[in-house]
Amino acid sequence: MTLLCAFLIGLFGGLRSMTAPAATAWAVHLGWLRLERPLALIGSLPSVIVFTLLALVEYIVDKLPKTPARTKPPGLIARIVFGGLCGSCVAAAGSETAVLGAMLGAIGGIVGCFGGYQARTRLVKALGVKDFYVAVVEDLVAIAGSLWVVSRF
Repeated sequence: MTLLCAFLIGLFGGLRSMTAPAATAWAVHLGWLRLERPLALIGSLPSVIVFTLLALVEYIVDKLPKTPARTKPPGLIARIVFGGLCGSCVAAAGSETAVLGAMLGAIGGIVGCFGGYQARTRLVKALGVKDFYVAVVEDLVAIAGSLWVVSRF
């Protein structure tokens, strides 16, 4: 179950790159995830504040028409890196190896990035609605999914 959660936190991070780190930071800060240093630093108050603010900014910027696709290198790299970070935290909290968790989280980030992009564009076309509405639902899925994963421990 722990390794699946490491993959899933990466997958949700693939939908919104800053949501998984914000949820992970809060989980460590609140004691839901128990980690040793150096991973425990993600739960420090400055980390919680920074990741939360970045997640809030991402929710807004994602809705702007000029925002580049998540599949472009900067967005994709962020999803891989933060998926790996969050996957390692989840794995370590569940007594698995952080390295394996990082790999699974990074893979989840890639799957979430491309899968989320495909799902969003296809849903917009199939439902005949504005992208904004599907994007808000995607935000909610990323938030709820990330919180579900980090609350399992």
